[in-house]
Amino acid sequence: QVQLVESGGGLVQAGGSLRLSCAASAIIFSILDMGWYRQAPAKQRELVADITSRGSTNYADSVKGRFTISRDNAKKTVYLQMSSLKPEDTGVYYCTVKGSRSWGQGTQVTVSS
Repeated sequence: QVQLVESGGGLVQAGGSLRLSCAASAIIFSILDMGWYRQAPAKQRELVADITSRGSTNYADSVKGRFTISRDNAKKTVYLQMSSLKPEDTGVYYCTVKGSRSWGQGTQVTVSS
């Protein structure tokens, strides 16, 4: 099982930006499809964005044009650049290997209005 460690969350005002990072322990990271999910209080976990091993990306409609997912295979890290943040972006953000049971511990993002 791949170990994943997220970082970069915090408290930010609406309109601000944050960059989340997820470092993986996988020996061969480059072949993994990766994803970022988030879970707001009293809501189900939802997909925010994902990126394939070849770099193809997919975004939830609610974050298109504001968030960018990227990866650095040499550093075994996937990133989520979040801009123009809104209070509804508040939640715990999790990194995962798509199609696996590997999840990080999550990082809290709080956007104040």
